Amino acid sequence: MSYTVQSPVLLLTFNRPDLALQVFRQVQAVKPARLYIAADGPRPGVAADQDLCAAARRIYDNINWPCQVHKLFNLQNKGCKIAVAEAITWFFEQEEEGIILEDDCLPANDFFYFCDAMLMRYRDDTRMMNITGTNLQMGQQRGRGSYYFSEYSHIWGWASWRRAWQHYDVHLAGHEAAEVGRQLRHIFTDRFLVAGWVDIFKRLQRGGIDSWDYQFNFTTFFQHGLCITPNVNLVSNLGFRADATHTYHSWKDHAALPTGVLPRPLVHPDLVIPEKDADYFFLAKDFFLAEKWRKFEKDKLLRRRFKRWARNLFKKDPQRNNSADVIST
Repeated sequence: MSYTVQSPVLLLTFNRPDLALQVFRQVQAVKPARLYIAADGPRPGVAADQDLCAAARRIYDNINWPCQVHKLFNLQNKGCKIAVAEAITWFFEQEEEGIILEDDCLPANDFFYFCDAMLMRYRDDTRMMNITGTNLQMGQQRGRGSYYFSEYSHIWGWASWRRAWQHYDVHLAGHEAAEVGRQLRHIFTDRFLVAGWVDIFKRLQRGGIDSWDYQFNFTTFFQHGLCITPNVNLVSNLGFRADATHTYHSWKDHAALPTGVLPRPLVHPDLVIPEKDADYFFLAKDFFLAEKWRKFEKDKLLRRRFKRWARNLFKKDPQRNNSADVIST
């Protein structure tokens, strides 16, 4: 079914023209009236980047529908963290709301329809931080609606509002790890999940992760916000390969997932409450929670066995008991 998107679209690209072209063709099919394109510059010392970045940028010379085009092309490489954060800020400085697509996130046609509908419906609902096209529930339906609410902000094809992005800080300044951990315990009940997020927070603050998206999740947590998530997957992440910045080591069953079709009209959830089981379903895998709990239980069992052995040894050694009595007197 053909569809013309109503919202402005931001495309983020770098040095993968083959993927950028596939995403561009999907955007071309829905003909946004306002298109924003942001491209990071080639990395110093990486000779292949010059040609690859240039090839990616040439794709956008083929805009063949009535459209206002805005470009932000970096001459030098700023990296994933700064380049993307600045591009999204640039986008929302000019638009109240809109759709954001990275060059490896291939959207289904229904993704644009879903984003348009949700951007309008929840425009003034400050509980909502973003809309995602990604569903990692592997076919599980969450609730009775066409979508559900998550406390995790997926950004593999997403949309949001200026009012939400204004809370974003790429540096997470003014926050302390101890307080972040305390507050995260109001969201997550699993100690290892909380510890994992605190570790990510610490690494972000010391510059150990060149990424912008974790910060948006922390922004969502800090605002006690929600992410509107479709009950079918609407975006296929094509970036799980050797030239990826981050997803080269991620879960293979998240790669290139098939996309589905949304029922129309959309069925709205009865209640605005996060589906915590849905979040734990994929976060448990991402944070290796089962393995951590198995190790914890194994270590606890070993500690119990050692204590039992020590008590029995003490009871069976009269001389040790007598020595202890003499010392205690």
